[in-house]
Amino acid sequence: MPKKKASTKMLEIRQVRSGLGRPTKHRATLRALGLRHHQQTVIQSDTPGIRGMIDQVSYLIEVRELEGEE
Repeated sequence: MPKKKASTKMLEIRQVRSGLGRPTKHRATLRALGLRHHQQTVIQSDTPGIRGMIDQVSYLIEVRELEGEE
């Protein structure tokens, strides 16, 4: 019997505040999420590592869950 593929939730992450003047660790977290510019949007899979990064810089970003993506 073939294994069913678990549908992976995706997250749309948008940087809404600038990283200028923020701690170096937070700017590095924005880079690790794939955010290079203010108002940029990226799509990331919903994993515990990504969720941890989102928690760290939650005051700089907006997150929206995308349903039905694989």
